[in-house]
Amino acid sequence: DDMGLPRPPAFLDPTLNEDVILENGVNYASGGGGILNETGSFFVQRFSLYKQIELFKGTQDLIRTKIGDDEADKFFKKARYVVALGSNDFINNYLMPIYRDSWTYSDKSFVQYLMGTLRDQLTVLHGLGVRELMVFGLGPMGCIPLQRVLSSSGDCQDRTNKLALSFNQESNKLVTELSSRLPNATFRFGDAYDVVNDLITNPNKYGFSNSDSPCCSFGKIRPALTCVPASILCKDRSKYVFWDEYHPSDNANQLIANELIKKLGFKPINQTEYSSSPAPAIAPTAN
Repeated sequence: DDMGLPRPPAFLDPTLNEDVILENGVNYASGGGGILNETGSFFVQRFSLYKQIELFKGTQDLIRTKIGDDEADKFFKKARYVVALGSNDFINNYLMPIYRDSWTYSDKSFVQYLMGTLRDQLTVLHGLGVRELMVFGLGPMGCIPLQRVLSSSGDCQDRTNKLALSFNQESNKLVTELSSRLPNATFRFGDAYDVVNDLITNPNKYGFSNSDSPCCSFGKIRPALTCVPASILCKDRSKYVFWDEYHPSDNANQLIANELIKKLGFKPINQTEYSSSPAPAIAPTAN
């Protein structure tokens, strides 16, 4: 909102059509989805980044039919795109022993596996006309409630946080390299780690009182079940950094977004000059 851009509707929104996409863009984000196709497979219905790119291709076909190839090319090349995912590849894949990746790779080689896959995906997006792209890194995912509850002390999981830092470091290198190598590409990396870490470490500084447990949980059974209709809700969700075992609350997300806008030097755009557009993926930092 502060950027002067509309919030893109979900791809599965039944009211979505070509006119809505041209005006507001589209969001392909999928709970449980990751960079890797195998990530989050126990969720069954989720879109990996490769699947989201496939859906984006379908959106392009619709827009080309609507406004013609020349105008569509201009629209997609002028558009702004966001890719923000990767935590599921650790939380709901590599760090779970039921997945083959958890015993096939070391920490270092798994991050490199992610980078190789992400390189291919971003290159495909460039081939589809993506020119202005923001890739967001991971926050301290070892501090989400799901990870804390695995420790008898309730502390953050140090190994998981180190994986996030390694992912961010390598992603930054990758995005910088692709931006310099791919023709007319303006790819940027957004590092949210410090912003989210400060919020979790110093919640009172930002008006929160709880940063280690979720507002919505299933009591003593956590984390076997996350936020469901029978869950127990906190009395004041505005005071909680986390809504459920995985995700920040609305207030926390707004604060994180505002801090990132300032940190990255974003400025509101003139809607008459730029059109919003389909974003290949927009996923929660701690999803």
